[in-house]
This record gives sequence, structure tokens and C-alpha cells, in this order.
Amino acid sequence: MPVTRAKPENLEKPRRFWKEAVAGPREDGGFPVLLDGRAAKTPGGAKLLLPTEGLARLVAAEWAAQGERLEIATMPATRLAFTALERVPAAREAVAEEVARYAGSDLLCYFAEGPEALVERQEAGWGPLLAWAEAELDLRFERATGIVHREQPSETGERVKALALGLDDFGLAGLASATALFGSAVLGLALQRGRLDGGAAFALSRLDEAFQEEQWGIDAEAAERAAAMRAEARMLERWFAAL
Repeated sequence: MPVTRAKPENLEKPRRFWKEAVAGPREDGGFPVLLDGRAAKTPGGAKLLLPTEGLARLVAAEWAAQGERLEIATMPATRLAFTALERVPAAREAVAEEVARYAGSDLLCYFAEGPEALVERQEAGWGPLLAWAEAELDLRFERATGIVHREQPSETGERVKALALGLDDFGLAGLASATALFGSAVLGLALQRGRLDGGAAFALSRLDEAFQEEQWGIDAEAAERAAAMRAEARMLERWFAAL
């Protein structure tokens, strides 16, 4: 039986065909990303148009930073823009419901049974955010101890969904991405509303993991994953600021 050899990885990626990538002037529908003066396109063939010049600059910077081959994995803002343009408009209700589902088992509601040092750290980091969510967003969450699921008030899920649907397609795409990244609708909303920056939100989302690393050391592979996720959180901070 003949052996099929995999193609070298770089041959599967498009070559860079542009010298300059910049945000273009406003036109109908938004600000384009221009590659040597021509508008970049989405996978579906539409113009890559962003709602603000700041967001167009954020996306254009990813195109400008590419090397000889296009590495889409290194372009989180571009991927999120594709999602906002091609997927979210036809699925806003489903995307908002997904954000609300995270609220139903929000990471920040599950406090450890011990050790005491970890519980204190959770109280100091998560407690004020839960209080902020209730005071500022009218979101009431029921805390739990341990990992047993705790049902949240139905009004909380409905309110989270309404907050998500109140955003435009780019804001909704960003919120859904942040919520999934952190495992927490509270952290996603806190980032979207400027209550936390990306680094702080990410640190709070992996507070338990960081505590364990202090006790047992850092695994190199886990550290690499965490670094990539932290970079994405910081990109999302810039994404919301640009909106």
C-alpha cells in the first residue's frame, strides 16, 4: 500500500503577497484593511470592513506582522473580525444564549473548600467582581463551594442574554470570545466594559491553576498554552477599547 507523505507545513499556507497593510479611510460599511491599497477579503469573499478606525488598525497590524507565509493562528483579531462579519449576524440569538450558558455555571461562583490560602485569594479576587456584577449590571449569582453544580436564578441568565444582545455584532463576537476564554460571563462582561484589563481578567480566570503552580511547579506545555491565552485576552482588551 503506498505511503502518502504529508506536505511540508509551510506549503499549506498562503504566501504573503502584500508589502504594506494599513487601515483605509472610511467607506460605506466601515473602515477597510488595505493590502497594498486593495481591500482584504473575508473567507467568504466580502470586504474586511471594521466599524472603527481603531479596530481596522488592530487587524491591519496583524497582517503587517506576517512573515513569508500567512499564519492565521497568529491573527486572533482577524479571526474574530471574520466571525463578527460572517457568522454572528445570522446567529445573534444563539451567540447570546451561549454567553448566558456560561453565566449558568460561571467560574467565579465556584469557591474552593480549601486550602484557606486559596479560598482567601478567591474571595479577594472574585468577591468584588460578583458584587460589581450585582450592583452595576443587576446580575445576582449564587455562590457554591466545591464543584457540585449550583443552579443560578433564571433572571440572571435572561439578563446576561439581554446584555449580550445589546451589543453590535463586533461587541457580541468579542464578548462571546472572552466568555469562552475565561469560562466566565462575569469576567467577559468586566473586560468588555473596562472594569478589568485583559491581563487581570485572565489572571482571575486561572487563579486556581496559578495557586497549584506555586505549590507544584510550572509545566512547560501548560505555560505555553497559558501564554497564548493571555495574549488573546490582551488582544480582546484592545478590541473592546477600539470599539
